[in-house]
Amino acid sequence: MSTVNTVTGPVDSADLGSVLIHEHVFVLGEEFRENYQYDWDEEEKIAEAVRDLRELKGLGVDTILDPTVLGLGRYIPRIQRIAEQIDLNLVVATGLYTYNDIPFQFHYTGPGLLFDVPEPLVDLFVRDLTDQIADTGVKAAFLKCAIEVQGLTPGVERVMRAVGQAHVQTGAPITVHTNPATQSGVVAQQVLKEEGVDLTKVVIGHSGDTTDLDYLMQLADAGSILGMDRFGLDVLLPFEDRINTVVALCERGYADRMGLAHDASCFIDWFDHDAKLAAVPKWNYRHISEDVLPALRERGVSDKDIESMLVDVPRRYFE
Repeated sequence: MSTVNTVTGPVDSADLGSVLIHEHVFVLGEEFRENYQYDWDEEEKIAEAVRDLRELKGLGVDTILDPTVLGLGRYIPRIQRIAEQIDLNLVVATGLYTYNDIPFQFHYTGPGLLFDVPEPLVDLFVRDLTDQIADTGVKAAFLKCAIEVQGLTPGVERVMRAVGQAHVQTGAPITVHTNPATQSGVVAQQVLKEEGVDLTKVVIGHSGDTTDLDYLMQLADAGSILGMDRFGLDVLLPFEDRINTVVALCERGYADRMGLAHDASCFIDWFDHDAKLAAVPKWNYRHISEDVLPALRERGVSDKDIESMLVDVPRRYFE
């Protein structure tokens, strides 16, 4: 066992229970909200989030890993208010989310830059993991970075290497947002391995967006966990294709290298709310419990394999 920091305090990894490995509570640009989201009601949004998350305990979910980091609107005081009202472990991350450049707060400061100092991102990430995030008293438990269709841009590479270095210093596991269509998970593994990262502690996020079994098995054979973590986003890959892929991988013995989730949120400001509901009506926290697990069982996936994906894999991620 090992200790995992949650928003409300540390728990033993054995007590994480059934885990959704990639969900957000809020994806919310605070600068935009403060200036332009005139109808924002903080108390209403918190109450809605509490309602949505309370439903999960009855559906058998015990823990959510929330990789909302800088670039996605992480605001821990709001998450603390929600966590205090639910019987669910919320585990938060540190890192930086970008597909291209890094924020101007770091643009001129770092190795070989105008202000030539050691990588400041590493210090920030390590502090979030070992001390606290801002002055909240909450510690992050894992790291997050991204590589999208744009590939390994200088900004993306800088963040990814900083995440790798923070992992080496702390042992904290990593989740990487990837784009399977460009096989960017392979690139992420290469860069992180160069930094000394233990690839068994890496979730290759959004692996469930493809049916390319050869690509997925390549990632898993290198040791990483496949994030089958966008159930409900049928506009990216239909439900049946997602189910068929998980079933095929289980049949090949890869249940111990997959984790399940939706990449859903209580609120996201990337889309109009009503338009989102119309386009992806199943993109919510309940979909796996209500629809995905029954479909997997109907296709012959054993309860042992389901427990492996929901319980054993996330626990091992932190141990």
